[in-house]
Amino acid sequence: MTQPRVLAFVLAGGQGARLRPLTAERSKPAVPFGARHRIIDFALSNLVNSNILSIYVLVQYKSQSLIEHLDANWKFSPMLEHFIIEVPPQQQTGADWFQGTANAVYQNLGLIRHHQPDIVAVLSADHVYRMDF
Repeated sequence: MTQPRVLAFVLAGGQGARLRPLTAERSKPAVPFGARHRIIDFALSNLVNSNILSIYVLVQYKSQSLIEHLDANWKFSPMLEHFIIEVPPQQQTGADWFQGTANAVYQNLGLIRHHQPDIVAVLSADHVYRMDF
């Protein structure tokens, strides 16, 4: 039996207004957790430990801190379609940012068509949990 090809979208655009002042300069997924980790590390760790290694992180709000964290801590060898890549809003339907989960996926249908996965996983980047997908 062959493994299904899974493409993951991690939604990392959370403004995090209720977490101020922690989110004054960064998005909610980029908030530090336990010293050197960030909240997004839970979602990424769950994916990687579930052998899901084709991951697009859809960034949006105050994303520089998050992008720097991903670049410093979550890089794979590009062999075999293993990647974690930050993707800003593609603005395919106008100048707006992502307007929710469905719109974020819709704006990135080209990535789904390009990879032709068997399964598309859509996760939030700002939840703290452990799961084997």
